[in-house]
Amino acid sequence: MASTETEKFCTLTEEAEELLKTAILELGISARAYDKILKISRTIADMENAEIIQPHHLSEAVGYRCLDRNLWV
Repeated sequence: MASTETEKFCTLTEEAEELLKTAILELGISARAYDKILKISRTIADMENAEIIQPHHLSEAVGYRCLDRNLWV
């Protein structure tokens, strides 16, 4: 999924956007990791047949990213 597609298909609720902003600030997430987290969140939301990414989808994706990078929240 290209960046333009990410913007199109990875729609976040306001709460999820705030959660993502917090994760970026507190965990120092890079632009590359940001894209990956959005894509993983989209996959999780798709598994629940959700059209919009909810905070719990994003939270799960951030958790996977932290495990991948050995970051502890």
